This record gives sequence, C-alpha cells and structure tokens, in this order.
Amino acid sequence: MTSRGDLRVEDPERYRGRTRRAVRGKGRRRFWLRRIGVLVLILLLWLTWSIGSALTAPGTDTTSARLAEWGRFHGLGWVVSYLEQAQYKASPPKVGGSLAGGIPRIASTKPGSSRTSKPPGYLAPPSPIPPQAQPALPGEGAWQSLVSLHGQPAIRAAFLRPDSQHTSYLVGVTWMNQNLVKMALHPGYKVPGATVALSEPSQIANSEKDALLATFNSGFTMVDANGGYWQDGQTVVPLHQGGASMVLYKNGHVDVVSWNAATPGPDVAAVRQNLGLLVDNGAINPYVDSTTTTTWGATLGNKTYVWRSAVGVRKDGSLIFVVGASMSVRTLANIVHDAGAVRAMELDINPQWTNFITYSHPSPGVAVPQMLTKDEQADPYRYLSPSSRDFIAVLAR
Repeated sequence: MTSRGDLRVEDPERYRGRTRRAVRGKGRRRFWLRRIGVLVLILLLWLTWSIGSALTAPGTDTTSARLAEWGRFHGLGWVVSYLEQAQYKASPPKVGGSLAGGIPRIASTKPGSSRTSKPPGYLAPPSPIPPQAQPALPGEGAWQSLVSLHGQPAIRAAFLRPDSQHTSYLVGVTWMNQNLVKMALHPGYKVPGATVALSEPSQIANSEKDALLATFNSGFTMVDANGGYWQDGQTVVPLHQGGASMVLYKNGHVDVVSWNAATPGPDVAAVRQNLGLLVDNGAINPYVDSTTTTTWGATLGNKTYVWRSAVGVRKDGSLIFVVGASMSVRTLANIVHDAGAVRAMELDINPQWTNFITYSHPSPGVAVPQMLTKDEQADPYRYLSPSSRDFIAVLAR
C-alpha cells in the first residue's frame, strides 16, 4: 500500500501553463508552415508561368534549346554548362572515319557573262582553301558558285573537313562579294534584350523576301558575349573597348574590327560584339588555345570540338563565313584564316544556333530556305518566323 505521505499533489495551474505553451508552440509552427507553403506555391506558380512562357514563345527553337536559354537567363548558366559538358563527355565527336558522300557539289548556276571586260562590282575569285586533312578529297576546299547576280558569283561556297582527326565531319565556308550584296542586322526578341524598339524586326519582313539571298547566325547571348550591342543610335548593351566587333554600315557593308571607338560614327548602322578577334592583321590570335573564359566565353570551353561559326573580312573587302561540326577555337581560326580573312571573329556555337541558309524565289514574295550543309540542325525556316536571337540577312544590292 502507498501511504498518504507518498502521494504527490500536482498544482493544476502548472498543467494549464504547460498546455498554453504547447498550444502556442503548435500555433507558431502552423503559422510558419502556412507561410512557407504559400511561398512554395508562389514559386511553383512562377516557375510554371516562366518556363511555360519560354516553351510557348514564338519561333522554331527546340524544347531543349528553350530550356537551356531559360536557365541561362535565370542565373543557371553553370547548370546548363555542366549538363553540356557531361553530354559532350558521354558522346564526344568521332575520331577518324570517312566523309559520307564526299565533298558536296552545288548544282550549276547560269554561266557568267562572256565579256572580257570586268563587270561592275567584280572581284577576283578567291584562292582555294588549303585542305585541313590529307590526302585531300576531290573538290575539297574548291570554291563553287552558290548565288549569282548580274552574271557573276555573288556568294561562293567551299567545303572541307575540319582537321586531320575529325575526318567524317564537314565544314561549310561562304565567300560574299559585298559589291553585289548588302547586310542587315536583325535583333532577336530575346537577344540582345532590347528594351527599346529597333528598326529591324526579329524576322525577315515580307518586303525583304524578294531581295533575300541568305541569312546567318550572330553571336552568343549578351551575358556570354563579353561584348556589347549598338543599333539605330541606341546602346542596348554597352560596347567593350577591344572587343571583336561586326560593324554594319548604313551602306550595307560589314567590317570586322577590334573596337577602339567610344561612339559609333554617323555612317554606322549597328555594332555587334562577341569575344575577341580570332584573326587580326592576317595572323591567328596567339591566345586561341587559352582556357580563360574572359577571352572565349564559358560555353563548353575553347578546346571542345563542337559546332562553331565565324565571320571574317578579306583584304579585298569580301566577307567569309564559316560553319561546321567538330571544331575547336583553334580549328575555326585555322579555317577562317586559310580562307583569306585578315580579321575574323567567332560567332555562335552549338548545333541549335549555327547556320548559313540560302533562299530561292519560286514566285514573288516567296522565299524558300536551304541549308548550306545537310547536317546543319537549325530549322531552315527559323528566320522567316520570329527569332529569339539576332541574325544577319544578306540581300541583293
């Protein structure tokens, strides 16, 4: 038996105090859980709206490209780069092998004039591009007429393999006579990210189609370009001193320079910068093998062999464009230099963004696109609909 003295009498007020504290504790937890739940819900709703807007935006960009762009524009570029590097390691470009089908042959165009005198706008044909791999394939590096105007080639094309290792891949090179063609820079609706209206639309206008000869891609997104964008007298992204610059003049000519002017002159229509010069004064940049991201950008790295593109200017004023698979920065520099460029710059990289497209005109107001090489992966109609990125239109003068 328990004696009366062994019994302990609890104070009722003490139990009530514990109960009140427990109730208050549970109330505080519910308070914070509700607020955390609201914040999570808001975040999920925002993500749904933001990603959904990216996936349903106009244009021909693929789902993977849209998601990658969304990540880069929202501070997740490091995640995108990591995934790209993992994909590259898992599936690197093939070494060796033969080029399926050999060097492409372009269908013959109408023969040029038989006059012995040089027609207006004439430029001497460029020398063949030295093959980068030996033994050379039949026709490798030889120029073929791609587009003719006024009885003479306005755009020529040459094809070659990128180097002695990646011999199953093809690079396309075009030569453009700027006496016969003119260029226009079209901003994309995302890149360069203009907050003000620019004169050119984000797609080829109907009024432009009859004169449209070709289009090609521009540079990186501005966050990766290490450079700026200026058009119609407006600074969209500040220009960088010393940045590789594609300068478009109001007369339709394009030059490639290292930027050393504070403000574009009155004859300049637009300036598009991207990284540093690949070629300057006829010599390849000695830093093409540098691994610093400040020189060549963070995307994948300069020594990876991926789709790349470049634009350069020759001594005679003609323009060179290079596009193809399995190129490093060094490979790209070698080819654009060997094509005769005295100054050249890298443009965009990766298969979603690199392209050179020509157009036929079966009837007035109709432009039918055709890729320069059959393995280019961008949609050929990308610039005939709203483009997320800026691009160059090549028009007949």
